[in-house]
Amino acid sequence: MKLKLTVFFIALIGLVSTGLAQQKATRKNSERWQQYAKYYMEIDMNVETNRFQGVQKLEYTNNSPDVLNQVFYHLYFNAFQPGSMMDVRSRTINDPDRRVRDRISKLSDEEIGYQKIFSLKQDGQDLDYEVVGTVLEVQLAKPIQPGQTVTFDMTFEGQVPLQIRRSGRDNAEGVRYTMTQWFPKLAEYDYQGWHADEYIGREFYGVWGDYEVKISIDKDYVIGGTGYLQNPLEIGHGYENEGETVNKKIQNGKLTWHFIAPNVHDFAWAADPDYVHDKLTMDSGLVLHFFHQKGQNEKNWADLMPLAERAFEYASANFGQYPYKQFSVIQGGDGGMEYPMSTMITGMRGSLLGVTIHEALHDWYHGVLGNNEALHPWMDEGFTSYASSRISRHLRSNGDEETTIDNLGMGANGGYIRIAQSGVEEPLSTHSDHYNLNGAYSAAAYSKGSVWMSQMGYVIGEEALNKGLIEYFNTWKFKHPNPNDVLRVFENVSGLELDWYNEYFVYTTKTIDYGIGNVVGEGNSTKVTLEKIGLMPMPMDVVVTYKDGTKEVHYMALRMMRGEKPAETDDPRVVHADWPWTNPTYEFSIDKPISEIASIQIDPSGRMADINRDNNDWKAEAIENKK
Repeated sequence: MKLKLTVFFIALIGLVSTGLAQQKATRKNSERWQQYAKYYMEIDMNVETNRFQGVQKLEYTNNSPDVLNQVFYHLYFNAFQPGSMMDVRSRTINDPDRRVRDRISKLSDEEIGYQKIFSLKQDGQDLDYEVVGTVLEVQLAKPIQPGQTVTFDMTFEGQVPLQIRRSGRDNAEGVRYTMTQWFPKLAEYDYQGWHADEYIGREFYGVWGDYEVKISIDKDYVIGGTGYLQNPLEIGHGYENEGETVNKKIQNGKLTWHFIAPNVHDFAWAADPDYVHDKLTMDSGLVLHFFHQKGQNEKNWADLMPLAERAFEYASANFGQYPYKQFSVIQGGDGGMEYPMSTMITGMRGSLLGVTIHEALHDWYHGVLGNNEALHPWMDEGFTSYASSRISRHLRSNGDEETTIDNLGMGANGGYIRIAQSGVEEPLSTHSDHYNLNGAYSAAAYSKGSVWMSQMGYVIGEEALNKGLIEYFNTWKFKHPNPNDVLRVFENVSGLELDWYNEYFVYTTKTIDYGIGNVVGEGNSTKVTLEKIGLMPMPMDVVVTYKDGTKEVHYMALRMMRGEKPAETDDPRVVHADWPWTNPTYEFSIDKPISEIASIQIDPSGRMADINRDNNDWKAEAIENKK
């Protein structure tokens, strides 16, 4: 018996030791890390056939704790072929994108897009691979160990599709080439594993890295896009500085453009022989480039330049310092689309400002923070929409906008409330490609995502929100944050517990609806009953306006917040007991007789996304008229 007990305790100690070792490994492996990619590409473009030959050298560093036995590349251009998943999805969804519809199914062999891989080696060894739709599945010659760097050498050919969605040639405004999602691009591997998503039509996620790209194209073409041009005096076309002598190096009728782009997760460019290239150097040294078709909407392009400068100044001051030395606004594509250090927009608009502000702000949330926008598009589209709304207000007011709480409600509430009442809303946690309707995706990603941020100001206060916006950027830039990461930032700056906020607003479609149920005079005081009608709980700002014009704020935090936000106005504030989320009603007293009260209103700021604001007000006039 003694021997058996001894063996048992030895085994138990062994299990405990193994468990502790696994816990340590788990803790170590759970630390956030980023893969690294260094691209070198040479591209030779034939503007007659719309095809290009490519050589790509990719140095890939596995910074993960995992051994990688395979890798995946995105071949985005393959989506623009009849029968592709993008084509089928567009022809079977109930509300197809009007820019796509059935257009892909009608492309001829000369109009389709493709990326053909001719060879692929790992550290000099040939690899086996298979093209599966828009994904290249690669079996490695040797596993990539944690911390190891390997080199992939590839030769490939691409055909630029007729412009359908984002990428392509000969768009509706006559731009020859919008070269986005144009090269074989390594998929991202993160703490959730590989993200080798097919290109269905939505958002993108990439590996941080450094790009060196040489593009040979007909000498008359002008290129704008990601990266810093390294040979401006060999190119000209407005890249040279005043007084510099251009000595173009033309070979076989082509110029070779040499770009370097540090610390980006994508590389995009556009080219056209009729581009006008303007640039503006800001006081900070940031250079803004503008590329647009000669003779098209030129006044609006000229008007855009100083407004874009003010937008960048405001964004760097309020959302985080822009880390690159330039940004390019380029006419191309099919609407507006963001890329590192650049955007593609259609140029024949009545105003170019709104689309430019929105797409430029993506360089903060898509370009620098770089969350997985395929999985969490609201963190990019929504936060960008919120930030661009603030910039638009700033520009409309000429920098003198009011800062009172009562005008901070963002216009996104209306779009969100419509989808919330429609019966087709899906949770924000839905993958961007998997929404049942395009309209449901747009309302969620853009409107509800924007509301997430503006409503956060209601929950924690605008001062904490503004501090959190900067801290979020500085903490998570170049690190692919997730929904919990951004929430933790606002917990840190506010001192409040906020896990409930994502649990309701991101992972469910439960809605907010509060009302003033009853107001009863009780001598020298007034008793107010609030009703929680919706299923999502929220803290309450209730503003009482007295007949003499003075105001008083009555505040009830949620008990699960474990604290209160600071007062946001100079009006007197009464902090009542916390409201437990389980309780459908809440009563509080006002220390004034009902005869002195003019009105009672829930959240006059409009920041809370209450889906029915008709029951948020009580007015003395209505009661007196009934008498």
